[in-house]
Amino acid sequence: MKSRIKNFINNGDLRKVRFWIQLISFILFVYGGYLAINLGSSFPVFSCPYNDKTAATCYLISLQHQLAMPTEVLFSPAFISILIGLVTFIAWFMILNKAWCGYMCPFGTLQDWITALRKKMNIRFSIYTQNQFEQLSKIKYLFLIIVLLFPLLIGAGVLSNNWSASFCQMCPARVISPMFTGDFSQWTIDFSSKTNMILTSLGISFAALFFVGSFVKKRFFCFFCPMSALHYIFADTSIVKFRKDGSKCTRCGDCYAVCDMQIKDIADDVTSTNILRDDCILCLKCVAACPEDDALHFDILNIKAFSSTKEGFEKRMNIGSYTKNNEANK
Repeated sequence: MKSRIKNFINNGDLRKVRFWIQLISFILFVYGGYLAINLGSSFPVFSCPYNDKTAATCYLISLQHQLAMPTEVLFSPAFISILIGLVTFIAWFMILNKAWCGYMCPFGTLQDWITALRKKMNIRFSIYTQNQFEQLSKIKYLFLIIVLLFPLLIGAGVLSNNWSASFCQMCPARVISPMFTGDFSQWTIDFSSKTNMILTSLGISFAALFFVGSFVKKRFFCFFCPMSALHYIFADTSIVKFRKDGSKCTRCGDCYAVCDMQIKDIADDVTSTNILRDDCILCLKCVAACPEDDALHFDILNIKAFSSTKEGFEKRMNIGSYTKNNEANK
C-alpha cells in the first residue's frame, strides 16, 4: 500500500497539482478577507495589505514598521515584538521552505499565468546569459538591504518618516494587488513630498515593468524579490529539503531545460547533496523532468515525498505509451 501511494505521487501529473494549489492560494491571499480569514502579519509571501481583502500580510511590511521604531525603543523590551514577528515568519516558512514561492505566492502565480498567456500566443520567451543571471540575481539582496536598513535609519533620525516602508512604496505588489478587488487608486503618484513622489513613481514604473518583464521572461520578478533572499537565509531551518544524488545524475540537462529560474547547478553540480539555491522557487518541475530514479528528490522531515523516476518521466513525456504502442505494432 505504501509503495503504491509512493508510485502514485512520483508518477503523477505535477502540473495539475500545482495549478490547483496555485489557484486556491491566489484566491485565498487575494480574496480571503471577504470570508474574514486572517492569517496574521508575518506571512512569507507577497500578500499585500494595500489590498484590504487579503487573508494575510506580507512579513516585509510588518518588519519595516517594527524596525522603524526609535532606536531607544528598539533596544528596549519592545524588541520582543520584533522577535515574535520573526519567529512567526520562520514558523510559517519552515512548513514549505521556498515552495512558498513556487506554489503559494500570488505574485509568483500571476507571473506563471502571464507566461501561459504568452505561450498561447506562440511568442518565444527570452533568457539571460549566465553573466546576466549572476549579476541580476544579486539585486534581490540590495532590495533586502533597503527593507532592513532604511527603517533603522528612520528610527535613528537619519531619514524622515516619508521613507517609512520604502520598499513597499516601490513594490509592484502595492500597485497591482488592489486591482484584483477593483481598486486602482495605487496607480497614482503621491506629490505630498519629493520622497513620496520618487517612491510611488518607482512603484508604478516597477508595476509596469512587472507585466512587461513577466511576459517575455519566466518568473521575471522572482530574480529581484527580497522575500526570496530572506527565504534563502532561513532555508536550513525548514523541514523541507531539496536533495540531489550526483552519482545517479547523467548531466543530460533536462532539469535545467525546464527550470524557470535558469539555475545551472541543478544539472551541473554532481557533488552537492543540498541542491537548493537562492533563486530556486521549489516548483519541482526539474524533479518531474528528470529521467533517473531518485537523482532529485523533495524531502519532508528527511522522508522522500516526491522523487524523480524513470517511470514517472516516461509517463509525463508519453514515452511509455509510445513504446508500448510500437511493441504492439511489431
